Amino acid sequence: MPPSLISRISRLRVAVVGDLVLDEYLIGRVSRLSREAPVPVLEQTRVEHVPGGAANPAVNIRSMGAQAVMAGLVGDDDAAGVLRGLLAARGVDLAGVLTDPQRPTTHKIRIVAEGAYVFAHHLARVDRLSRAPVTGEVAQRLRDGMHSLMSGVDAVLVSDYRLGAVTPAVVAAIRQEADARGAPLVVDTQGNLAAFRGFDVLRCNAAEAMSYLGRELAGDEAYARALRDIQEELAARAVIITRGAEGVSGLDEEGRVFHLPASNRSQVFDVTGAGDVFIAVVTLAHTVGADLKTAVTWGNRAAGVAVTRLGNVAVRPEDIGLAKE
Repeated sequence: MPPSLISRISRLRVAVVGDLVLDEYLIGRVSRLSREAPVPVLEQTRVEHVPGGAANPAVNIRSMGAQAVMAGLVGDDDAAGVLRGLLAARGVDLAGVLTDPQRPTTHKIRIVAEGAYVFAHHLARVDRLSRAPVTGEVAQRLRDGMHSLMSGVDAVLVSDYRLGAVTPAVVAAIRQEADARGAPLVVDTQGNLAAFRGFDVLRCNAAEAMSYLGRELAGDEAYARALRDIQEELAARAVIITRGAEGVSGLDEEGRVFHLPASNRSQVFDVTGAGDVFIAVVTLAHTVGADLKTAVTWGNRAAGVAVTRLGNVAVRPEDIGLAKE
């Protein structure tokens, strides 16, 4: 990426709309098996909290040097206070984050053992969440807030974890405001592809693409056909399918298909949040003028860094070589 494009990232303001999550890690050492049941006993040594879900790409947009303004829902609980504090400390603008007393803050608790293993080992995960679509006054405030939220933004990234915030009404409001401002629309669909017709850049993973199309995909030629079918059916300008260890395939605005290998297949420590890092960097690079293949190349590199670390990672430009270009 040319230096002129890198410097422009710091002048971007990106709206991130989606499902906020608090990720909690209970970390310790396994000392023995329980006498009460055939399960390991973890002697906890520390607790870590990090922003997850749609909050993760917002944090990565900030760590890459751009401004991020967040919209979504939290509950009226302790987890909301922790999550708001984490985001504020990382410089994320919380102007669009609303409290919904009818739902809990999505809270994912991971129990992780380290010490006896080469890598930290996930023993279990406990999720506290609601998948019910937001309704009532909070739904109206979230939808109506899109007007002020998008004032002065250069791009909009929707991160739909299918946890109730990204309703059809919210998507319609996002599209209306983005169209009025000429701001590009990027979506990380998490499988709900049909809800995002007409977006500029649509990203899904291989399993989600196969589920949407109703067929298996194997090999570059099959993925090329899948990209074109998704683009045509959903009127997307560009489509990206991430393929895990097989890399990533994309179809740009000019109808050109490309396939890139995974940037890191040998040092995979934890894949949590890698897709969030990927889409954050793709959004930034594409918004400042990089062609889709170049943007995906940098996003691919960022995801390759993210999987070498435990939990959600905030990637910086120097981590992926941007500062040296």
